Amino acid sequence: MQTTVEAPRTAPSVGRGRLAAVVQRPARTAVRWGVRHALPAVFLDRAARRGDLVARLLRDPSVRDEPWAVHERLREQGPLVPTSLGLVTTSHAVAQEVLRSESFGVAWDRSVAPGWVRWALRFGDELDATGVAEPPSMLVVDPPDHTRFRRLVSRAFTPRATAASEPMVRRIAEDLLDALEPARDTTDLVAAYAAQLPVLVIADLLGVPTERREDFLRWGAAAAATLDPGLPLRRYLSAERGLRAMHAFLRGHFERLRREPGEDLVSRLVTLPEDEALTERELHATVMLLLGAGFETTVNLLGNAVVLLDAHRDQWEGLLADPAGWPGAVEEVLRLDSPVQLTGRTARADVSLAGRAVPAGTRVTLLLGAANRDPAVFAEPDRFDVQRANARDHLAFSGGIHYCVGAGLARLEAVVGLQALAERFPRLRVSGTPVRRDLQTLRGFERLPVTLR
Repeated sequence: MQTTVEAPRTAPSVGRGRLAAVVQRPARTAVRWGVRHALPAVFLDRAARRGDLVARLLRDPSVRDEPWAVHERLREQGPLVPTSLGLVTTSHAVAQEVLRSESFGVAWDRSVAPGWVRWALRFGDELDATGVAEPPSMLVVDPPDHTRFRRLVSRAFTPRATAASEPMVRRIAEDLLDALEPARDTTDLVAAYAAQLPVLVIADLLGVPTERREDFLRWGAAAAATLDPGLPLRRYLSAERGLRAMHAFLRGHFERLRREPGEDLVSRLVTLPEDEALTERELHATVMLLLGAGFETTVNLLGNAVVLLDAHRDQWEGLLADPAGWPGAVEEVLRLDSPVQLTGRTARADVSLAGRAVPAGTRVTLLLGAANRDPAVFAEPDRFDVQRANARDHLAFSGGIHYCVGAGLARLEAVVGLQALAERFPRLRVSGTPVRRDLQTLRGFERLPVTLR
């Protein structure tokens, strides 16, 4: 049986309905946080205390920073391990099979949830508080909706379109490095470069004003936080404020582009003919995902790369001597320290997986970070080697129909950004202690202190 997700209705937006929505907002927020975060947190904490390894991955900060030992303990238990969260895999082969199989999907069938959960999801629904992991975002819908959304945006991310963006990416990188030239003391490379480069690139592609880039970074961090289950109330409220601000900006941005469309992707989306037009909720979900995903992966990728290369100075020097090696280096960073650590799929029908019967509706968690260190695929998987021949076999960008639509752009930004950084500041060193982001799904650095000379 195929699982489906019915896109919830938006709250009334005018007159009496608008007033009622404002009055109900605190209650809606409380219900949203309760069902999406408070209850999962209680469940995960209890499971972690009982020794559930996946719950520990999601709740224990020390495991979050260094998850590799837990990954290996799970790997020792086999390719498909039952846990309190359903089945989990560390196997590259199993993860790849699930990602590519039509028997698995990303959608969750709400009709099988208890009645009080269905009520909570309906009552708590509000477009302006919707994140990137809620329908109708491409992340969490299956065909035919996923096919329709992806077809509308994929033209902007074809190999040809990506290659045409290289001069723009290089110009932005050089401008940012010019601004770093006067720096003499320790600099936070995330704030000054790794975050700025991809947000300026995606702003250009989506036709949004670059002077709002600090807002985009803040809003993107808010959207990224909602990918994790079990957020504390204060953290959730902060994330929701960011989401509301982002939706408010998008609403005005869409209206401006409807009046004066440009050549960018969002202009095309807001001026589609009536038979292809996206609903307001679909438009918000699609552009929010493109904005957030458009720089979140690359921010993490750039930071992870600098830390790894600083720890393997001989490989940094080798890349300076032979810049043709940068694409391979980027693939090895994606493999060894994957910016996206996990994802999940739900069985759409009864299926056999890794010799186990998996009933329809079963959730399977794919530990991508562990699959990318599977010794069955990668020799000496914990070793960083920018010349690894099969590094590109990683699953850092997912797979199947949900393969990251912007993977080519992220690779381009990383190659151009790292090469330009290394050539401008060949003596760059990590200085002090980098601070990891307080997230489980995404892996990167909040702060990365470096000396440039």
